[in-house]
Amino acid sequence: MNILKKIGIVIIVALLTAQFFGPEKNDGELDTVNAFIAETNPPKDVLKILNTTCFDCHSSKTNYPWYNNITPVNYWLDEHVQDGKKHLNFSEWSSYSLKKKEHKMDELHEEVAEKEMPLDSYTWTHEDANLTQEQIDAVVTWGKKVQADYKAQMGAK
Repeated sequence: MNILKKIGIVIIVALLTAQFFGPEKNDGELDTVNAFIAETNPPKDVLKILNTTCFDCHSSKTNYPWYNNITPVNYWLDEHVQDGKKHLNFSEWSSYSLKKKEHKMDELHEEVAEKEMPLDSYTWTHEDANLTQEQIDAVVTWGKKVQADYKAQMGAK
């Protein structure tokens, strides 16, 4: 057997074996975002956008696509989710300070306005996460209002 065949067999065996292993799933409860929703009171259209484009990577509950069962794709997705939660985790909103909430709302509406969020890699496979300008405007308007409310609360203290 030549060396290329041996290398090929080793790679195939390694890939098949890797399918039995994967990162821990982000399988919490979606209702952990209820405190965020109650406090920021997004309009129905904005809440739908948040559900469609944000909560998968920025909460304790991810709705995984079928291809998450394929290694190494599942590690790549896990890295995205962990990075998203590191920057903003709606499930931990109630633990954020007022100043942090204000800052996170500023980042939220800026990232959406600049079309940095949702990530292109997310919208490639989640067509409904491609936001129209009208949807972007709705999120930005809501985000600026919530941010202003937090600023006002900070000024009152």
